[in-house]
Amino acid sequence: MRVIEIAGDKGPAEALTLSEQPDPVAGEGQIRIRVRAAGVNRPDLMQRQGLYPAPPGASPILGLEVAGEVDQMGSGVTRWSVGDRVCALLGGGGYAELAVVDARHALRVPESLDFVQAAGLPETVCTVFANVFEAGVLKAGETFLIHGATSGIGVTAIQMAKAAGARVIATSRGAEKTAAALALGADVSLDARSGDLEGAIRELGGVDVVLDMVGADYAAINQAVLKPMGRWVVIATQSGAAAQIDLLKLMLKRITLTGSTLRARPTDEKARLIAEVERTAWPWVVSGQVRPPIQASYPLEQASAAHLALEAGDHVGKIVLTI
Repeated sequence: MRVIEIAGDKGPAEALTLSEQPDPVAGEGQIRIRVRAAGVNRPDLMQRQGLYPAPPGASPILGLEVAGEVDQMGSGVTRWSVGDRVCALLGGGGYAELAVVDARHALRVPESLDFVQAAGLPETVCTVFANVFEAGVLKAGETFLIHGATSGIGVTAIQMAKAAGARVIATSRGAEKTAAALALGADVSLDARSGDLEGAIRELGGVDVVLDMVGADYAAINQAVLKPMGRWVVIATQSGAAAQIDLLKLMLKRITLTGSTLRARPTDEKARLIAEVERTAWPWVVSGQVRPPIQASYPLEQASAAHLALEAGDHVGKIVLTI
């Protein structure tokens, strides 16, 4: 099979090379997917730079989510059949023509979606569900704040929060992205480059849950705008990981601060999460309430161009490889 390997320097053009590897074989409890499209995510950039290695037992090939058809089943698999259209959450291995995955980590692709759209869903939907709805316990009628609102995670978070009945305040950079967040369903969209961001959020009444992908630069804002009993969930630290926390403020407001990663979770935990996503959130995908936009798609051999596009930060929604 054709795959993208990491070789050479850390820049995309030097590091990502098209190569061939033996076809993987589905083992017990696994399915093999003939990959038609693979999502490109920021952890892929970090792995390419040597900052986010694959967890033990995972494929060293980049790619955390794919969509395609089941073309081989290992022993013990009863749910799926050859030819089923699926998308799946991977620990690695998505930038390839074939990917092997735990059969419990796959979701059926709705007939209304093509493979490019479906490939942009597993990593983002599972990340948002685990952090916003499980860790953040977002409920209907509450106010949800999402920083980095036009990223792949951000656009999914807007749509899922609205589907759940929450009020959404989105922050992003620039008028174009601010307008895009509104078009995706945010109730209020704020330009993080304009004026007093903290003051604007406070004037809106504060928030119950924050999903933060910025990190250090927004720590003071998050502490200030969270309501009593608020939940602050960190899933990335793009502006730095070392933040100043006012512990007294957390105590007085009874704020919960938490964070997580998805990739290194045990297989059974991922299976539990996928099952809960399928039960609770996947109906929003089937109905069309959650349909994150695809900014661009690139053929597998242009993976370096896809990485450059993601690194530029101008995208709204997902970037996908097609195979």
